Amino acid sequence: MYKRILVAIDDSFMTDKVLDTAIALSKSCGATLGLLHALDETMFGHHPSAENLLPNSVGKAEFRMRKGAGAFLDKAAQRVAAAGVEAELKLVESETKHISDMLVDTAKEWNADLLIVGTHGRPGMVERFFVGSVAERIVRRATTSVLLVRGELPSD
Repeated sequence: MYKRILVAIDDSFMTDKVLDTAIALSKSCGATLGLLHALDETMFGHHPSAENLLPNSVGKAEFRMRKGAGAFLDKAAQRVAAAGVEAELKLVESETKHISDMLVDTAKEWNADLLIVGTHGRPGMVERFFVGSVAERIVRRATTSVLLVRGELPSD
């Protein structure tokens, strides 16, 4: 059915549920699994004067983001491997692209036939009207099949 499954993960409460879904589907299809994390560096790209104002801080912040993302992906890969599945790791970043665009573009470049994405289940209709959620933007733009793994915010 699916041969190349790319799963987009972030460091949120949804990660375990999204990974469990990707692992199970990968095993059942015998598919290659890719773990994808996108770094949102738009805060650096939209403020060119930020580096002039804080020359040491911007570079350090970017370095810490990349280092943290790498560790996060490694931890996810260990979890996937413990379940008996091998995974390719992908870390993408951009100062100009929206997260959804990076995920869709990577799925196309990697020749994924399925992109798995978590949706946080936030009810913010006003926010979605103005900016759209990442998951909604992916569904509108993707040229591959998309599986949304729905989550609910943890209760207090």
